[in-house]
Amino acid sequence: MATDQQVETARGASPFIADCSLKDVKLPNGITLRVAVMGQGKPLVLLHGHPQNHLAWRKIAPALSQHYTVVMPDLRGYGDSDKPPGDADHRCYSKKVMAQDVAQLMDALGYDRFAFVGHDRGGRVGHRLALDYPDRVERCVFLDIAPTATMYAQTDKAFATRYFWWFFLIQPEPLPEKMIGNDPAFFLQKHIEGQLKTPGATEPEIFADYLRCYRDPAMIHAVCEDYRASATIDLADDAADSDQRIRCPLLLLWGEKGTVGQLYDVVATWQEKALCVSGEALPCGHSPQEEVPENVLATLLPFLAEDEE
Repeated sequence: MATDQQVETARGASPFIADCSLKDVKLPNGITLRVAVMGQGKPLVLLHGHPQNHLAWRKIAPALSQHYTVVMPDLRGYGDSDKPPGDADHRCYSKKVMAQDVAQLMDALGYDRFAFVGHDRGGRVGHRLALDYPDRVERCVFLDIAPTATMYAQTDKAFATRYFWWFFLIQPEPLPEKMIGNDPAFFLQKHIEGQLKTPGATEPEIFADYLRCYRDPAMIHAVCEDYRASATIDLADDAADSDQRIRCPLLLLWGEKGTVGQLYDVVATWQEKALCVSGEALPCGHSPQEEVPENVLATLLPFLAEDEE
């Protein structure tokens, strides 16, 4: 791994995940990512979504670390990673640029090839990562998402009602930033309560850390830019690469009680985007790794090990 202090700075042990170290890694593109790392073995990237940070993986990372070096970044704009201001076309928070962050991070840590698991926004970054760096991503797992372009193209009243933030957060700055910033705790609590269908899945101390980050106006702006990018530049990038497919094996896991599972044939949506797709529903809402971690591990571990047999 990199040791140059200008590239990698240790931040000590995680207060929430045993045997997990925190570090800040400065990338060649100028962004510094907060990264949690644990375990040893082949590298496995776990990338969270909105509104969480790397702590979204706290329930499955210890088991995975018995087999893999688990690398859990905070996305740019989220958690304790850098939060650059947005730009006019939202390219700064495009999934293409966020995928570059992951590729450069793994370069900095000394890993050429790796497996990838992404939830929510992290899965959307993973989609781009698998297209742009096909020789580096060995296997992909996406949790509770259908492709961004598909979801926008098939928007109806049910989707717009359940996922209203897809349309609220993309409004021009500063409308959503000011409205969320007026009471970020209320917005965050209502968002998590509405998405997760397993009471108690987000422990109070974990919610407090999510909220610590969410109170930062720079993160609120970054979240909005992330969604603005998804509705603009990301769609343009997807359209430009509409003939490309994810080459590596892709596993899909989704919550049967959530919006994605109830409104879409998840596997079918990804068969249009990938060459080798499998998947199954789990008895939860939007965040399987937090709601039913044992179920996730029971499917995830065999899938990740297929190339090792």
